[in-house]
Amino acid sequence: MIRWIVAGVGDIAQKRVIPAILAEPRSTLAGVVTSKPEKADAFGTRAFASVDAALPDCDALYIATPVALHRPMAVAALAAGKHVLCEKPTALNYVEAAGMAQAPRSTHFGVAYYRRLYPKVIAAKRLLAEGAIGQPLLIEMNCHYWFTAAQGHRAWLLDPVLAGGGPLFDIASHRIDLANFLFGDPVAATGLRSNAVHQWAVEDNATVVVNYAGGVRAVIDVRWNSRVERDQCRISGTDGALDLDPLNGPFLHTPSGTLELPPHANLHYPLVEDFVTAILERREPVCPIHQAIQTDWVTGEIR
Repeated sequence: MIRWIVAGVGDIAQKRVIPAILAEPRSTLAGVVTSKPEKADAFGTRAFASVDAALPDCDALYIATPVALHRPMAVAALAAGKHVLCEKPTALNYVEAAGMAQAPRSTHFGVAYYRRLYPKVIAAKRLLAEGAIGQPLLIEMNCHYWFTAAQGHRAWLLDPVLAGGGPLFDIASHRIDLANFLFGDPVAATGLRSNAVHQWAVEDNATVVVNYAGGVRAVIDVRWNSRVERDQCRISGTDGALDLDPLNGPFLHTPSGTLELPPHANLHYPLVEDFVTAILERREPVCPIHQAIQTDWVTGEIR
């Protein structure tokens, strides 16, 4: 049985991470790290004031805190011989992320890019390898919605000291990682970010362009300034296209027909399940740290 500690009991931890751990049959929730002990009561577990205090009671640490706390918590857990599964993005910048990847460890270190485990993404990766659209040329993704941190909800995302950036870090990171998962390490990246509507300390939009080996290019546009929601993903090749619109939906449109491959009802469950299996089978998790930091490199190239 893998004993988990969850550091941070915010929106994602309460809605997805902790329920995933509670549902995973080889896992148990040993406690949470929070400044509000009453949050532990909702899950019938212990509250710890710090990661250092919690580490003796766990095998694995899930880091679900603001990005600024990822590095010190991960390094402390790895030094104590604990497994680490960390929310995305890995760190505030690439130098910090690379340092985390190089930290001495004898345990597993994964990052929570859970879209790698969407059934239709796995199928798309297989179809690309089989040549279903010929030579892949272009992947286009966008994620647009209206975000204002109303009533303080997730307000830390608007503080660059805590979050690193706005939608570039929060939602583009998932899509950059997805492109990396499909096409390998990026070889060049550029892009722009700005404040078109909201005058925050972080950007309200960003556009990312990434080149991969073999001539594949990714174009990713993310916005917190659009009341028209979009979640599009399309991969074009010399002989056809794979259409995953909406990315979080169940359908994969291929040249030979449409597949219905819905994601798990709890998007974090397959991630936790994979990580536990990786520990027990002594293999890499679906997104190991050395792959995850490639996304941090790309975001660092966007001005």
